[in-house]
Amino acid sequence: MATESAGAESGARSRVTITAIAQEAGVSVPTVSRVVNGRSDVSPETRARVENLLRRHGYRRRQAAPGGRAALVDLVFNDLDSPWAVEIIRGVEEVAHQDGVGTVVSAIHGRAGAARQWMKNLRARASDGVILVTSVLEPVLHEELRRLNVPIVVVDPAGSPALDAPTIGATNWAGGMAATEHLLGLGHRRIGFIAGPPRLLCSRARLDGHRAALEAAGVPYDQALVAQGDFYHESGFVGCDRLMDTDTPPTAVFASSDQMALGAIEALRRRGLRVPEDVSVVGFDDLPEVRWSAPPLTTVRQPLAEMGKLAARTVLRQARGEEVESPRVELATALVVRASTAPPSTAAPGGSS
Repeated sequence: MATESAGAESGARSRVTITAIAQEAGVSVPTVSRVVNGRSDVSPETRARVENLLRRHGYRRRQAAPGGRAALVDLVFNDLDSPWAVEIIRGVEEVAHQDGVGTVVSAIHGRAGAARQWMKNLRARASDGVILVTSVLEPVLHEELRRLNVPIVVVDPAGSPALDAPTIGATNWAGGMAATEHLLGLGHRRIGFIAGPPRLLCSRARLDGHRAALEAAGVPYDQALVAQGDFYHESGFVGCDRLMDTDTPPTAVFASSDQMALGAIEALRRRGLRVPEDVSVVGFDDLPEVRWSAPPLTTVRQPLAEMGKLAARTVLRQARGEEVESPRVELATALVVRASTAPPSTAAPGGSS
């Protein structure tokens, strides 16, 4: 992927955003965008009000690369040590390559210093758009992004984004419900759940979907059957061990990421338990590796590459001054049934660590 600078941006950058202009004018962001881009589908009164505010604040539209096309976009993650990140990158890079746009990939590792260094680099290379696969940034960095007036898209936001930017996500609640309904349909009633980081919106939505499926089936929700994880293998291993050490272990485990599901399978293997004969396991993501696991993993497919593609298309549209159709998009998840789930065994799970 390209890492060259798109060149110095001509003209001074604005210190006011289209969003701020829209709020002051009492109109929508797309309306201000239409005025900025010289579109005719705005009433004369509204156009005059918006143009007056643009002049008053000294707003200057960002200059696009020659031909009106963006030349470079930044793709920013908290971490890159996951196949999940690779799938997002694959989707972004496919669209960027087709449009002749370079991509710079960065990881800030949740550290303020790394985030500030990335922001410094962003200013230096004058990127035409930013795709944040996180919304966890210091408020001061949010403000800096606003001042730079760079188009932004947030993928899988941690919560309600502090940035006024389009967001791309997945139907995590529906996915959590579908996975649990699958296990319930097989006859499981004690279903362990390994949760992702509670600060993340996707984690909470998957747990909520799981609970909704239990309640719809008349199965009581038991907090003792919920273990806390962080989406990575080790937490799945530890969380599954904790679940299996309860007085009445679950007959199935739903891990809210594939990596945690693989960790859970290893924990069960070390106890002498078979998947799915003794314990069924379901994951979430449908990473490429899980179809080759032993056994192949039943999981909820999250359209990661498609999320990356849509994020890239959205930020490039913004960079060209085009309107974004929807500020919040959720792509559909889908249950993929493989060999790691089966009806519960008549013998209760057991074994030793």
